Parts: sequence; C-alpha cells; structure tokens
Amino acid sequence: MEDFYDIKTCKIDGKMVCLFGIFDGHGGSRASQYLKENLFKNLMKHPEFITNTKVAISETYQQTDKDFLESEKDNFRDDGSTASTAVLVGNYLYVANVGDSRTVISNEGKAIALSEDHKPNRSDERMRIESAGGVVMWAGTWRVGGVLAMSRAFGNRMLKQYVVAEPEIQEQELNEAFELLVLASDGLWDVVPNEDAVSLAQTEEEPEAAAQKLTEAAFTRGSCDNITCIVVKPTTIKPQTQTDA
Repeated sequence: MEDFYDIKTCKIDGKMVCLFGIFDGHGGSRASQYLKENLFKNLMKHPEFITNTKVAISETYQQTDKDFLESEKDNFRDDGSTASTAVLVGNYLYVANVGDSRTVISNEGKAIALSEDHKPNRSDERMRIESAGGVVMWAGTWRVGGVLAMSRAFGNRMLKQYVVAEPEIQEQELNEAFELLVLASDGLWDVVPNEDAVSLAQTEEEPEAAAQKLTEAAFTRGSCDNITCIVVKPTTIKPQTQTDA
C-alpha cells in the first residue's frame, strides 16, 4: 500500500480553513508519506496562504518537491507520488492537482471534475515533455520515457526534467448548490466514472460511509490498484477511508 491521505481543519486569521489531500505513491511509499507529513504543514506556513492562496499552493507544491528530492539525495530509490488536494478558505475552494489522482465536485446532482489527469498522451503534456527533450512511448500504456504512466509527479528524480510537480489549480466559490466533494486515487477512477462516484456517494448520509461505499465499489468492479478515497459534505468534515486492493 503506497497511498496516503491527509485532512486538516483550523482557523487562520479568523477564517475557517479545511485541507484534504490524496497522495498516491509509486516506486515506493516514501514520497507519498513525505507529502502527508509536510505538504499542508508547509502550505499553512506560506506568508500568502490566506491573501493569495493560488500562488501559495503553487510555490509550496514545487518547493516541497525540491525538499523531498534533497532529503532523498543519498538514497538509490526513486519514489514518486501524485497529489490531489482541495483547500477550502472561507467559501472559496482551491483544487490543485499533480498526477492522475482526481477531485470531483457535485453541484445539484451534477458531477464536475475540478482536476484533469496528467497523462503523458494528453496533447499539451506530451508537447511539454517533448519540448524538454523527453519522449512519450507506448509500453502497455502511454509512459514518459517508457517508464512512468503519468506526466507530473513529486519525486521521480531520474525523470524530473520532464515529470514536474507544478500543480494545475482551479478555484471555485461554493454556494448552496454544493453537495459533496470526492477526492480519490486512480484505483477508484480507473473503474468508477465521475458520475457514478457522485451517485454512489449521495446514497449515504455520512461521508465516511460514502467513502467506504466508493472503495468497495471500485474493488468489486475489478480495480487492481490501491484505492484511497475522501468524501466531503457540507455538514461534516471527518470523511476518510482507505482500502488495500
């Protein structure tokens, strides 16, 4: 099991702040565990976290990646990890993504993806990789250098020139239409479409029960990957579960 997740809630400068993150490790668990232990801690220390949240997230993601690589400089392993995070500051939701974990919101029953998977065959990602001198090739699936099946990640020192940790960030103001939020590793999304995830999560009142239902559905549908899922609803903020697959 190489997945980790993190959930934090606090008040900063009088504003309610909630942070949710899914970290799907590959090649080992050191990178994903490092993100669990450090990413949100670093973000909340950023001097512009409240006043310019998008800049704070972008800078923190990339600096945390550098810090992890520095901490691993004497190791021969080359762990990597995705990160899909949702940061709520007041009524504003900031979803930042690196890799192929995903965050989906439900507004009035409609599933809306707030992140786009970083796959090597995504046209803009392929162009970025090839412009940097890399190559995208088919090896069971599309892979950077024939090795990595995602185009952005933390860690992965050997591919760092091409596999960056710069997040894509979407901002959305939440209103009464907001029903729930689902963050999950690709062990869920490989077999459960966005619309199904929202529909299944809505059948459970408690978010923890909804997260459990989603992980069980992914396992039943044949997911062979690690499955980690967080469900967030407006009334409660204690909604996590994790399952080996």
